Amino acid sequence: MNLHEYQGKEILNSFGVRIQRGIVANTPEAAVDAAKKLTEETGTGWHVIKAQVHAGGRGKGGGVKLAKNLQEVEKIAGEIIGMQLVTPQTSAEGKKVNQVLIAEDVYYPGDNEPEEYYMSVLLNRANGKNMIMYSTEGGMDIETVAEETPHLIFTEEIDPATGILPFQARKIAFNLGLSGAAFKEMTKFVFALYTAYDKSDSSLFEINPVLKTSDDKILAVDAKVSIDDNALYRHKDYEAMRDEREENATEVEARNAGLNYVDLDGNVGCMVNGAGLAMATMDLIKQAGGEPANFLDVGGTADAKRVEEAFRLILKDENVEAILVNIFGGIVRCDRVAQGIVDAYKNMGDAINVPIIVRLQGTNADVAKELIDSSGLNVESAVQFQEAADKVQKVLA
Repeated sequence: MNLHEYQGKEILNSFGVRIQRGIVANTPEAAVDAAKKLTEETGTGWHVIKAQVHAGGRGKGGGVKLAKNLQEVEKIAGEIIGMQLVTPQTSAEGKKVNQVLIAEDVYYPGDNEPEEYYMSVLLNRANGKNMIMYSTEGGMDIETVAEETPHLIFTEEIDPATGILPFQARKIAFNLGLSGAAFKEMTKFVFALYTAYDKSDSSLFEINPVLKTSDDKILAVDAKVSIDDNALYRHKDYEAMRDEREENATEVEARNAGLNYVDLDGNVGCMVNGAGLAMATMDLIKQAGGEPANFLDVGGTADAKRVEEAFRLILKDENVEAILVNIFGGIVRCDRVAQGIVDAYKNMGDAINVPIIVRLQGTNADVAKELIDSSGLNVESAVQFQEAADKVQKVLA
């Protein structure tokens, strides 16, 4: 589950990470009120107006601007709220901005020049350890840094059993070229950031940039946070932060129906029970010359109601040219799934306008095949994996 910047900063702040303070607003008038309140609390004279969408590169699309007075705050907020923000991480259509973050100006003058760094915490799946990735090149696309100056990207791997150790935090601060007060501030920042990542059950914390202010404070100017969906039962307060306006509408509908669905760009819809079988089915479709249109795991109770709901979700995608149903009947009997498919097909009538290939293996698979073959519907049965692939290839030809 992705969070907005202001929500990620709330989590960071709760674990003692120093942040660029701000107040969220959804109208220009509310933005002015937020700016006034922020000036009272922080003394900031200028304000940064930031579009709140689940995408990076907002500044490149005109979603981050500096306001030097209240009139500019109102004007800029009015321009950003409601706009379709297009960034390198959105589709060509962009994302609608429903709210903005009014943030304090932290690039104030002082004894030293402000410096920007990049820092993220994530899981290294290759070795099962957490990893802090960091660079002196903050404020830039990390992909560009990795491509053009890979020697400026550092990593520090952390054993989840022990957590981050003091020498690792010091090593990070040293590699960033810090000393004195800034060095001590950075070690505290790194400890708090890792703790926030660990205790919030996140899959990603990305701060770009981490700022060393002119008076040697270290703070998070941005926050890109993804929470592990599987851990949300432990964090009801985080679950309440979900903004379904930012998510794929079909995926939201599937989640509310208790189905595991991920929207893809292909032409063959998939309905499968079990994540492993779903991945194998997607490979099968690729080998047959098609492209998976979705990942859809209906779970172990593939009754008529769930099957019908799954069909409706798949057919929302206009690019779907065929549907492959691949069910292994272990707990659930194949004949019950077959009857569910037949009933769902009849209930939906003309809504199903593409060929369907059904492969059912397991308990009562022979009975299931007979049910499908005698249904009189535009449904073809298959027994073997390769047979199903051949039939997918045939309908796409």
